[in-house]
Amino acid sequence: MTAPMLPAPAAPAPAPAATVPAGPLRPVLRALAIVACLPYITLKAVWVAGGRVGIPDGSVLLDHPTMMAVANGVSVLADAVVVLLALLLTRPWGLRVRAWTLAFPMWAATGLIGPIMIAYPAQLVVSLLGGSGDGSSGPPREPFLDSWVFPVVYGGFIVQGLSLGTLFALYARERWGRVWRGRLGELPAATGGPVVRAVAVAGALLALVPATLCVLWASGLTSGLSPDLAAQYDADRAVVDAVRALLLVVAAVATLLLVLRRPAGLRTRTAMGVSWLASGAAGCWGAYMTLVMAMPQGDAGKGPTGLMITAYAGEMITGFLLAGCLAVVLGRRSATA
Repeated sequence: MTAPMLPAPAAPAPAPAATVPAGPLRPVLRALAIVACLPYITLKAVWVAGGRVGIPDGSVLLDHPTMMAVANGVSVLADAVVVLLALLLTRPWGLRVRAWTLAFPMWAATGLIGPIMIAYPAQLVVSLLGGSGDGSSGPPREPFLDSWVFPVVYGGFIVQGLSLGTLFALYARERWGRVWRGRLGELPAATGGPVVRAVAVAGALLALVPATLCVLWASGLTSGLSPDLAAQYDADRAVVDAVRALLLVVAAVATLLLVLRRPAGLRTRTAMGVSWLASGAAGCWGAYMTLVMAMPQGDAGKGPTGLMITAYAGEMITGFLLAGCLAVVLGRRSATA
């Protein structure tokens, strides 16, 4: 007598594929982010092609045409990344991208656009209240760009920041929401080890140097500035330096709170989000301005001073140190969440 045939065990049902939730919000935000890139990309493309739309006669931008063509070409590619990110954050294939492949360009985009979203509206408010600036960060006594360029370009940046930032927040909540659940006191002690804490403290101490210089310059002290910049320093530049100092301090404090897990009642997502934005602003703008300072200057009076280079380089190093601490915390938290 043969043994009865047993039915083969049913194969486990495949896990549902990750999909981007349907709804009108994401497509609208994606369209806004992409459309907001067009004014900047169009202007830069015209300048690369030799056009001078928005550039007045005698502008310093005309002094080094080859260097400016290269810089404008890089700017076009950088803003094109925003278009790619907008697609990545809203299409199903974007959920399969490796975390670091998305995290670094989003951190850089947040760091570059975030300060503009803070400083430009503040410049407009200062101007309305009787400040000496004109709502732009360009020199008031020397031709730079036509006045209409600033609201067009910076307005586009602000729309990019709002739409892309919202898309990333929605994406990150669905893919990595477990990473920042709870409060700082609930994080495992190993989340921020002694090395991470030491680096965070070092970054916070280093931040004091560029932050102090920015505060002094914003307060009216011109020592340490190049003669040309000191003569043209106005309310707009003071706002920019004040924002730089603020973001440096915020980056240092937020990262320290995160690695020290104090105060225990603070939401983890708050500390991580603030550290993300502020460290990106310090690191990316510091790196950008350090590169600008390295460009040749035709006039010795326009060249950067040692203190200016120290401020920008210190800002860059601080931002990258603090961002490294954040990256380690995120990695360890992701592994244990």
